Amino acid sequence: MKVTPFSENCGAVLSGIQLSETSDADIESLRELLAEHGLLFFREQDLPPQEHERFARRFGEIVLNKFFKPVENFPSIATVSKSEKHETNIGGAWHTDHSYDEEPALGSILVARNLPSKGGNTQFANMYAAYQDLSDGLKKTLESLRAVHSNVHIYGKDGLFSKSDIADTLGGTDRVGNATHPVVISHPDSGKKALYVNPVHTIHFEGWTPEESRPLLDYLYQHTEHPKYTCSFNWQPGSVAFWDNRSTWHLANNDYHGEARLMHRITLAGSPLASVSSLL
Repeated sequence: MKVTPFSENCGAVLSGIQLSETSDADIESLRELLAEHGLLFFREQDLPPQEHERFARRFGEIVLNKFFKPVENFPSIATVSKSEKHETNIGGAWHTDHSYDEEPALGSILVARNLPSKGGNTQFANMYAAYQDLSDGLKKTLESLRAVHSNVHIYGKDGLFSKSDIADTLGGTDRVGNATHPVVISHPDSGKKALYVNPVHTIHFEGWTPEESRPLLDYLYQHTEHPKYTCSFNWQPGSVAFWDNRSTWHLANNDYHGEARLMHRITLAGSPLASVSSLL
């Protein structure tokens, strides 16, 4: 197995491995690489749904998605799709999956199934690196804060998607809610510090109003979106991305109108997140 950096601060490409044929030693190596890089890319994979599911279960429990339709005969695999008739896509703004849950997801494994002729890249951001380059003063401030994350304004009855042209493809409007997490976490596997807020789901700091929170959150978002911390993955048939939701953001480009894009996603269960200050 060969590991090649994808960009300066964002992801690694793994070659010389077929995910449907991994040994126990391979799985342990992948765990370590995921904790270190936060984002792993694979090309030329033969990973049908049954193998996708089998591979994912070797990393832990699967979280059933509350809002996306499952793949037929595979309820643990969520369909992430946009048809040629739709203008709206899923995941079209910077976010991390399931930060609105009390126990945020460990990670997601996304497999390309049907791709447009051009476009449809997924962008990623490294939250280890984004945190590391903040000033010492701001780090100290952030390490004392917690933030409220929500999906109500996105998937709720009156949320963003309810007013879009993909409303009938989603469900779960009665399964929305909020969760509160540290703004700076100690990653449960790597022990490294990571910034844990995101533009889609973080609505305010605990004990602050949204209006008070907005300037600082906007600064953190602008900082993280710098090209130094981000990369763009061009999907090809057989491509797979495996990312850690605790240390990355992602965004699905919506630049292929008139064509369809179909992806299969499995999300892995995580654990409560510990703040850096709680470990001192």
